[in-house]
Amino acid sequence: MTDESVNLGGQAAGAAGMPAPVDRATFEGELDKLRVREKAHTREGDAIAAARRRLPMVEVDASLPLTGPRGPLTLLEAFEGRRQLIAYYFMWWSGHPAAEQCEGCTWVTTQVTELSYLHSRDITYAVFCQGPYGESIRYHDFMGWDMPWYSAQDSLDALLVGRQIGLFHLVCYLRDGDRVFETYWTKRRGAEAMDYSYALMDLTDARNGGRTRPPAGRNGAPSPGPTAARPPGRQRRNGRADAPSPSGRACSPGAPTTSPSRPDHAP
Repeated sequence: MTDESVNLGGQAAGAAGMPAPVDRATFEGELDKLRVREKAHTREGDAIAAARRRLPMVEVDASLPLTGPRGPLTLLEAFEGRRQLIAYYFMWWSGHPAAEQCEGCTWVTTQVTELSYLHSRDITYAVFCQGPYGESIRYHDFMGWDMPWYSAQDSLDALLVGRQIGLFHLVCYLRDGDRVFETYWTKRRGAEAMDYSYALMDLTDARNGGRTRPPAGRNGAPSPGPTAARPPGRQRRNGRADAPSPSGRACSPGAPTTSPSRPDHAP
């Protein structure tokens, strides 16, 4: 074993880009050191979650209009009778085809597939698209998604008051009878709560097929996530090529919005 190979930050001879091979005892020793940091990170995450649950809340107009499969409905009705609602505000690019819709929104939305666990905790999950319902639901259907999908286009100024319309947001609501309250919201890296893929990638060696963070941020590297032009396997197997031609709101392709290549900035 060379000095180079013992150094975990180096590379073994003839294995450029690979982790340094070491004996089991050295590997376990380094992992034990990292585990201390991992446990501290977990405990801090638990403390942050507890603080998040103690946040105050702000009332939102329960009658704000949305559009769904049966036509107009209210924000209150989107709860589907449950006490809590998590809404993902899906970005929409006006006048552009499905293949040019937001890859990052598609990436995280594709991974929210099983809602029964949320429902068992009295939580509804839904997508609030920032574009028109008639066009955007075709994207939902083409991608094979099952979650509730609504257009919030007519209420965005009120729902996202003080925030950037056209950017993705993840917002939590609480219902008290017929009153609705906003309890939490986040954006950018905060939307990774929807995504298990990065959590798994972060366990791997990023130099060998895992995720890397380009120095220039998420726009400095290709974005391998699904879109209508590159849908997940279910759609490819079905051979569905009839991608819709949607249009919507206030963003343009190429703008630094969301992408499967993670940015290095906080939510």
